Amino acid sequence: MTSLPLNELALLAAAVLAAGLAGGLIAGLFGVGGGTVLVPALFYAFSVLGLGGESNLHVAIGTSLLTIVATSWRSLGAHRAHGAVDEQVLKTWTPWVGAGALVGAAIAGLTSMEGLAIVYGVCLAVVAAQMGLLPETVHVREDLPTGWWRRGIGGLIGLLSAMMGVGGGSFGGMLMTLCGRPIHQAVATASGFGIAIGAAATVGFVVFGFGADGRPPLSLGYVNVPAAVAMGVLTTLVAPYGAQLARRLNRKVLRKAFAIYLLLTAVSVVVKAL
Repeated sequence: MTSLPLNELALLAAAVLAAGLAGGLIAGLFGVGGGTVLVPALFYAFSVLGLGGESNLHVAIGTSLLTIVATSWRSLGAHRAHGAVDEQVLKTWTPWVGAGALVGAAIAGLTSMEGLAIVYGVCLAVVAAQMGLLPETVHVREDLPTGWWRRGIGGLIGLLSAMMGVGGGSFGGMLMTLCGRPIHQAVATASGFGIAIGAAATVGFVVFGFGADGRPPLSLGYVNVPAAVAMGVLTTLVAPYGAQLARRLNRKVLRKAFAIYLLLTAVSVVVKAL
């Protein structure tokens, strides 16, 4: 690994700072996880600075996953203090979500940057459609599935989240609201999924990316450690302010505006990778 010139180091630090601040605000505002901001920001920062190469998207996703552990841990503690977490759902769904995240990391490690970008873009577009088109009160069933359905859907949530570098809020929160759970309980409980997703998938991205070509400097496997630490601290500190803003601003307008951002980001990441 080579050292960075001072000007490139300063630019990378600025990109990490901006992404961490924006990611924390987004996580607090919408509960979807800062990975929707961190991944494209890092991916573009690496590319613009000429760092790494064919593994840049993998590293951006793996780095985002490590930040999720700290952010989700703090978020879960805050939600528990207010009694908003469904502990039974968290207990019964988390093992399957974590297992799926490990599988997702393995699949990501075997997938080309172009293929991973398509997965990221399609899944991000689905999240955008849910936020922009469906009211938070829309339900498709009365309660969460159990048995093999729970295992399969939980694993799929972990798998897709790991391949996107996002926490449990994007898919876990979406599932809970569609299954009749209040939005605040869904966001609170899904934050616990993020710990399992981040921890399991980070291990996978380190292992499956060990020695891979085309990684930015200072990367351990597919995780850029300095960027992960810096963004993890920033997102953890800023997320509570995003939650405060969510109570003051027009949530419906914010959701639609953010959905447009997600859709544009999905397209730009796919175009950039291809």
